[in-house]
Amino acid sequence: MRRIRSANNASTDLLFVSLLKKYHIVGWRRNQKLPGKPDFAFRKQRVVVFVDGCFWHGCPKCYRRPSSNRAYWDAKVQRNRLRDRRVTRLLRNQGWRVVRVWECDLKKPARTLARIRRALNTSETAPTL
Repeated sequence: MRRIRSANNASTDLLFVSLLKKYHIVGWRRNQKLPGKPDFAFRKQRVVVFVDGCFWHGCPKCYRRPSSNRAYWDAKVQRNRLRDRRVTRLLRNQGWRVVRVWECDLKKPARTLARIRRALNTSETAPTL
């Protein structure tokens, strides 16, 4: 497992890209050099979006613990959650608005896109730091 190095979560990221394009949400960039390597960054509005995988980040709705090697997986998911909180705090302290989207939320595009639009609109009216 240690040797597996993924560049990104291609399937969920591509699904999210297709939603952004379909609903004409523009101004996003990928692979920006920011703490935590957010999946999408709207630099003008200072909004970053993370699309978190339900298994790797322990989605409260649909995460299923593996039946074998539970101690390892419990610790792994817990470390991922702690890292997510630390990165979110760091980005917010730097003036970014952070939106975290669960992989399963992509099945409800209207709700997910409403969250993104709300974050983008709110950040446009917020005073700059």
